[in-house]
Amino acid sequence: MSSEWTALIWLLPLCAIISWWLGRRSVRQNSNDLQTRIHPDYFRGLNFVLNEQPDKAIEVFVKMLEVDSETVETHLALGNLFRRRGEVDRAIRIHQNLIARPNLSRDDRAIAMLELGIDYMRSGLFDRAESLFDELVQGGTHTSQAYRELLSIYQQEKDWDNAIITARRLEYAESMSQHAVIAQFYCEKAEEMRARGDMTQARDNLRKAMNIDVNCARASMLDGSMQQQDGKLKQAIRAYKRVEKQDPGYFSEIIPAMQRCYRSMDKLEEFMEYLQGVVNRHGDITAILTLAELIAEHDGEAAAVRFLATELKKRPTVKGVDQLIQYTLSLAQGTTRESLISIKELTAKLLKNRSAYKCLQCGFDAKVLHWQCPSCKNWNTIKPVYGV
Repeated sequence: MSSEWTALIWLLPLCAIISWWLGRRSVRQNSNDLQTRIHPDYFRGLNFVLNEQPDKAIEVFVKMLEVDSETVETHLALGNLFRRRGEVDRAIRIHQNLIARPNLSRDDRAIAMLELGIDYMRSGLFDRAESLFDELVQGGTHTSQAYRELLSIYQQEKDWDNAIITARRLEYAESMSQHAVIAQFYCEKAEEMRARGDMTQARDNLRKAMNIDVNCARASMLDGSMQQQDGKLKQAIRAYKRVEKQDPGYFSEIIPAMQRCYRSMDKLEEFMEYLQGVVNRHGDITAILTLAELIAEHDGEAAAVRFLATELKKRPTVKGVDQLIQYTLSLAQGTTRESLISIKELTAKLLKNRSAYKCLQCGFDAKVLHWQCPSCKNWNTIKPVYGV
């Protein structure tokens, strides 16, 4: 569909609003009076719409509209149309003109302020947007949406202190828990403090994250990493093990770190026993492959092949098959080996093209783990992908 047709589609609601406005007035006026009130430019604008000239139509409608109690909705619709088309400057002018009108009602002014704030956000003018949303909150109008927009601003600015305060206020305004999101904000603060070398503040923020959301897997992962960094391997393992109960979807992320801890403690057999329990409980493919590697190291590749073949019958995956072929290649000869090499080339291609992570909310694909989805901006929705 061409851009002209897209713009034309956006104009149809605007024309409907203008027609409704004229229809309302017609109820109160006779036909002669109505004729005098219909501006000739209205018909010019409709003619531009019908002739697929949306830009000219918009210009005409902007010039002809008068702002009174019955045309505010039309102005708002036109401003939103500009913003959706990416013409934010024009949307700002329309909403600013609305707010400047002395005869505007309190409710209409609040709506215009909200729309203008969104315009400013789209333009990257966060200070101006924040000022408008704060005014709406103080006036007690459109409070929930104003808090949501403020929360969006603070997240983009990485102002986690104000984000936490605003999330708590939004929680009160909507009577809906924001604990999981607030915990993520504390984790962000913990990561910042850790990067600065302020481990005391980092741990304090982690404690706050875990206190407000006992199921915050990220907090446990960070806790384990910091304990491991300090050489406190037993404490690190305890922190990592919490992840399995909090959110098994992230367990594969901490298996390599756990393996290093157990290896440093010379307790790999204990780790193998623990991994077997994870496999039985969740069927985690990363746990299966890690356990297969340890079996190959401890008992030989033939034992690893038997283990993998058994597990893949229950839970077939391309990644598992690829690893099984790798072990089998060392045992195969002749045409069998050649066939296995060809199959492994195919599985390698499949694995190379797969996404490592995917957002469960919007489907965004990622190569690295993001705690906040770059696309839909939701927290804790991007998870590791186990299949192709």
